[in-house]
This record gives sequence, structure tokens and C-alpha cells, in this order.
Amino acid sequence: MRGARWLVDSLRGKQPFNKSLGQHFLVHDDILQRTVALAEVTDEDHVLEIGPGPGVLTEVLFATGCKVTAIEIDEGACEHLRSVFALELDEEQLVLTEGDALQKAWPKDITKVVANIPYQISSPLIDQITRHHRNPHTQSLTDVVILVQEEFAERVVMEYESDVGSLGMVVALDFDVDMNERVPPHAFSPMPKVHSRLLHLTPHGRSWSCDRRLLVMMIHAAFSQRRKKLRSTLKTAPKRIARIPGWHAGRWKIAYANLVEDERLEARPEEFELEDWIELGADFESVEEES
Repeated sequence: MRGARWLVDSLRGKQPFNKSLGQHFLVHDDILQRTVALAEVTDEDHVLEIGPGPGVLTEVLFATGCKVTAIEIDEGACEHLRSVFALELDEEQLVLTEGDALQKAWPKDITKVVANIPYQISSPLIDQITRHHRNPHTQSLTDVVILVQEEFAERVVMEYESDVGSLGMVVALDFDVDMNERVPPHAFSPMPKVHSRLLHLTPHGRSWSCDRRLLVMMIHAAFSQRRKKLRSTLKTAPKRIARIPGWHAGRWKIAYANLVEDERLEARPEEFELEDWIELGADFESVEEES
């Protein structure tokens, strides 16, 4: 293996780093090894890597024998990857797609996502991962390991009371989440101004007693005005409620009226645990049968 420092310096010699793309590359081989180990990658996996840059994580993934599909938006980095990993491309161990990972189609048979992602796409990427995982026409993911900004990781795992929000609650509907190794700025080139964290998402496969899409809309509606009580934020139907089969503003109005005296509506959203949202969503959903 050539190692992270060699790969990063090789790309740096071809072009300057583009900070607008969030290009901060790990140069510590041991952290890269632990990243892949955390995802438990084997030669039977098809791994999606987002933003490979110089290929420091890509190279470690290859050592497991897995297949890698890498999506890279930077044209210069793509040229570098084609040069450095020409053999892997020829042998189809690597499939390189140039473009935006939020826009490009992902392979239907990927089993894991392992990536040091550009921090500015962290939230939409989590949404994309969830949609892919839940898509009935794609293979379900078994592990997601991504390196993200520490503050973002804390929000996903809801580490502190102030971190409780729609991001963490919605992720918890599909994944168990663990915040792992803390990565300091000096582990990167160029150095970011913040600490990073490895975030491990494991699908839990739980089913809920009401439509997940209804839960997501309720959670987003409540946390969009988190200082207000649920009695206020849930009074009006979400704008896109009609996208859920069987739901419309009229049904929402009836459901709310049926629960208007419920003491749970006196709570603010951060006071609710995930199970509280499940129970409230199920009660909203049951109203139609009673009316």
C-alpha cells in the first residue's frame, strides 16, 4: 500500500485543494484502518464511498477484497483516481462515478456505505442513505460508517439535551447510532477548524405501529417551532400531508380535534422520547377508524 500521506501529496502535486468542496483528507493510516474495521467490511461487500478525493480510504477498502463504487464530484480528483487505481478499474473492483453523490444514482446492490464525507452535505446525505436503505428495489444496507463533524455527530446521537431534534429522531426510526472515535484536526491535510467523529449507523429493522412517513412529518412540524407546545405546532396539517396515502388536511383536522384534550400535547418536542412519537402517531392514525 502506498499510504495516505503519499496519496494526499500526489493529488496536492496535481492541483490545489478545493475547500469549497470540503476537501480535508485524512493522512493517518491507523484511523483509516479503524474506519474500515468498524464497518466490518469483507470481500463479499459492495461498498459505496462518497468523496474519495485522493483515495486514502479507497485503498484501505481494497485491502479487504471488497468491491467499491466511488462517487467524486471533483474532476481533478477523478483523474488522479483513474491513474492511481488503474488496475482496480480494469478488474472492476472499482467503479468510479464523476458527479454529485446527492444527484447520481447509487448501485442497487451496495451493502455498506463507508466514507469520509464533505461536511456540508452531512444532513442531506443521511436522508439519501435512508431513502436508499428503505427503497424496496435496492438491497438493504448492513452498515454505514461516515466521518462527520463532531457537532453533527452529537446531533444525530442526541448526545446532550440541547441536541435533541428532528435529525436524531428521524434517523432513530431506521438506525441504531453510535458515536465512535474522535478525530482531531491534525489528522487531516489541510487541517479543518473542528474535531470530527466516526459515526456508525446500523439498521435495526424495527417496524412501527403507524406510518413512518406520518411520524416524520409530525416530528419535523414540531421541531420547526421547538419552543412551542405540540398543541400549537400540530394544530395545522403539514403542507405535504396529502403525499401520504389516505391522509389529507381534513383527516388531520379530525385527528387533532379528537386528541385536543390529550395532556401529551402540553409537551414541547424535546420532551418526547421516540416511543412517545410512535404512540402519538398511532393515536393520530387510529382516528379515522373511530370517526
